[in-house]
Amino acid sequence: MESVLTWWQVTSLCGIVSWILVASHLNLTKKIRSLVQFWVTRQVINDTPLILQIQNYQHKFLDAFFSGLSCVVSVPFYTAFLPFLFWSGHGKLARQMTLLMAFCDYLGNAVKDVVSAPRPTSPPVRRITATKDEKENAMEYGLPSSHTLNTVCLSGYLVHYILSYYQLDNGFIKFAAVAFVCLLVGLIGIGRIYLGMHSLIDIIGGLAMGLLILSFWLKVHEYIDNFIVSGQNVTSFWAALSFLLLFAYPTPEFPTPSFEFHTAFNGVALGIVAGVQQTYSQFHHEAVPRLFTSEFTGPVFIGRILVGLPTILLVKFCSKALAKWMLPVISHTLGVPIKSTSYIPMLNGSVTGNKSDKIKQTSYALKLFFFSGQETFDVDTGIRFLQYAGLAWSVVDLVPSVFSHLRL
Repeated sequence: MESVLTWWQVTSLCGIVSWILVASHLNLTKKIRSLVQFWVTRQVINDTPLILQIQNYQHKFLDAFFSGLSCVVSVPFYTAFLPFLFWSGHGKLARQMTLLMAFCDYLGNAVKDVVSAPRPTSPPVRRITATKDEKENAMEYGLPSSHTLNTVCLSGYLVHYILSYYQLDNGFIKFAAVAFVCLLVGLIGIGRIYLGMHSLIDIIGGLAMGLLILSFWLKVHEYIDNFIVSGQNVTSFWAALSFLLLFAYPTPEFPTPSFEFHTAFNGVALGIVAGVQQTYSQFHHEAVPRLFTSEFTGPVFIGRILVGLPTILLVKFCSKALAKWMLPVISHTLGVPIKSTSYIPMLNGSVTGNKSDKIKQTSYALKLFFFSGQETFDVDTGIRFLQYAGLAWSVVDLVPSVFSHLRL
């Protein structure tokens, strides 16, 4: 059983709570937006001729190439790729990239919703949304470009890990690796403009944020990893941190899917941390067999995928069903008024509770939940959070246990 949180953990959590209260009281989101939104919007408008000039080179091949490239560096791709990385024996790389992805997703989407700057106007700009994921992305605000930001951070960290892990000191190899990352980032940036999804200011913003986040992560990633695998109160601290991050998020000018993406990856981070902390010595230590070695062959990895994927999908379904049943019961017991916009039809647009004065009586206690001034808590947030936390936990705890039982 974990002991009481340490002083630095308590201080960190109290700092986040204080920031939420101060930001809400001073209405910082709207004040910052009033300072930068007009300028960014004007830049988006000024970039329209450049976008149209790039789109003059319209061709079916370019449409397919840039659409495909966007899918390869999208959040769904990384979400599907990361379990394979865990199951291939590269646990440290997998958990670092998962947490970095969650960090990028939070900061990038938070800035999007603070600034609330539009994407290029279509028409006259031609916008290509070849997939459902791209259509959802188009509903978000523009600055910064998440694809650019994520590509800088994740490809940059991947190159750093490979060079460090294999101790590659050859100057030509380092140059080639950095050149590849630069080429990929450049293609992503041009592609987002060509597809009509972003303007130049969005790409520059994503590039600048990505470089800052990557530089910061390279300084702290070892400390974070050591804490996760051998620290004190890891699960309880991260659960409290994840809970607070659901509320330490700005309210956009108009609703977008950005907060849903943050909620999902926030849950993923908690599930990964909790699972790894519990099973590190069994499945995720540095001495575990890695793919394409004599102890871990390709057919075994294929077997893991065939067993692992259905298992995590089943856990995701069960986690969602359990959360849909459990959270309304808990909310009703605590007197918390809730609604559901999509997951529970009977709560769509409704408020649980007997009388309106109950809301007034509990309003001070509920301020922890309702920093944006809303009167009800959307239970879909909790459902989505628990659903993805359960899925991530199964990737690093349940599924490896099944692999061990099956001798995979």
